[in-house]
Amino acid sequence: MNEAQEISPKLTADVTPSQSATASITPCKRVRILRIIGHSLLAAFALSIILVLALRWIAPPTSAFMLARWLEGVVLAERRTPIHYTWVDWNEISLAMPLAVIAAEDQKFLDHHGFDLESISTQLEKKAAGKRVRGASTISQQVAKNLFLWSGRSYVRKGLEAYFTVLIELLWSKQRILEVYVNIAEFGDGMYGVSAAAETFFGKPAAKLTQGDAARLAAVLPNPKRLKVENPTPHQVARRRWIERQMRQLGGTAFLKNMR
Repeated sequence: MNEAQEISPKLTADVTPSQSATASITPCKRVRILRIIGHSLLAAFALSIILVLALRWIAPPTSAFMLARWLEGVVLAERRTPIHYTWVDWNEISLAMPLAVIAAEDQKFLDHHGFDLESISTQLEKKAAGKRVRGASTISQQVAKNLFLWSGRSYVRKGLEAYFTVLIELLWSKQRILEVYVNIAEFGDGMYGVSAAAETFFGKPAAKLTQGDAARLAAVLPNPKRLKVENPTPHQVARRRWIERQMRQLGGTAFLKNMR
């Protein structure tokens, strides 16, 4: 009996706190936890659909990227940048602007359903061969990222980007996707949307932009914080000319009549 009494405390000491906590989660508790998780996911799914559907008609008051820039200024005062953003409807935008971004960023925009699979495949082959790759994101993907998400390359963000891209393509027209894109795209440091860019850089409303103006704006889209509309580099000048050629080859603004 004495030996049993000596062994007993050792057996008790072998049970760790984590094991005790695990043991305390009964099957009923597990079911409740799974239900909470399931209901939360369903609620998030429903809210995302409602949000995207509402933005089919409502002008976004801001975007995730604008909010991130504002928060950066709140946390780091030395990085505070004024946000310039004014929404303009489609009929107040020169058709040269959406044509320019299609020519520069996504010439298959009217044909794909959110993803340019051929371009993705090409870039993956280049990466496997050790060659330099460029982004294969479509305009729809960029709208999903800029409007709802954050910058970064994590698999979580990429997955959410793909999800919102599918929602946007299902619930919005191509014209609406373009309208939102040219309104929330960054054309300069803190300069969001074609209206703010047109007034700041050209002193005119978005409706009065020429094809040359639109091509100049589209030329900075790869990196609007580094590239300057008002002080273009030789590379930007060459890119602007290339964009203008592509706009002509697409058939000019008549190309946009094929939108569905």
